[in-house]
Parts: sequence; structure tokens; C-alpha cells
Amino acid sequence: MPRHIPQATSIILQPHQVILKPLVTEKGMHRSTRNNAYAFEINRLATKQDVKRAVEELFEVRVLKVHTQNRKGKPRRTKMQLGHTKDWKKAIVTLDDEHRIELF
Repeated sequence: MPRHIPQATSIILQPHQVILKPLVTEKGMHRSTRNNAYAFEINRLATKQDVKRAVEELFEVRVLKVHTQNRKGKPRRTKMQLGHTKDWKKAIVTLDDEHRIELF
């Protein structure tokens, strides 16, 4: 039995709506040099196919595979008020060996 059954939506996301921002971290830079994989914060409604299409169109590269993660928001506190940051979705995109993305 599948763990997750994707819900069909009538919303069609454009490539610039799928990818919100690249995640530039020390681990991400290590992953980009060693494995040719890049991390992005993406729209929570986006699927793996949406992410693959968006990266190929925006950066003109060939995508081999896409891994996605749903990340929980962290608890935050300001004096007496409790809250938390929003939940977000992360995608790790692995590219073909001859393609690179220049983030800087």
C-alpha cells in the first residue's frame, strides 16, 4: 500500500512559481561540488515532475533525479509570545554530469 497518494489539483504552476529560492548552505555547496546536486525551496503544491520541468526550463540543464522533503517549521519565541515558522518544502535536484548551475 503506498505511503502517499498524491492529490490531483487543478492548479498549474509556472516554473518561476515552483522554485522559490536556492538553498545556499555549507552542506549544499559540498553536495553541488561532489554529487552535482542542488537544493531549492519549492512551492508546497509542487510535485517532483513540476520541479524537474522548472529546473530544466529556468537553468537550461538536464535533470537526472529529484528528491523532495516536507520540512516542519521551528518553534520561535519573542518575550511572552510563542509561535513557529512556516512549514516548507525542499527539493534536492541531481543534474547530468556535463551540466552545472552557477548560483553566484
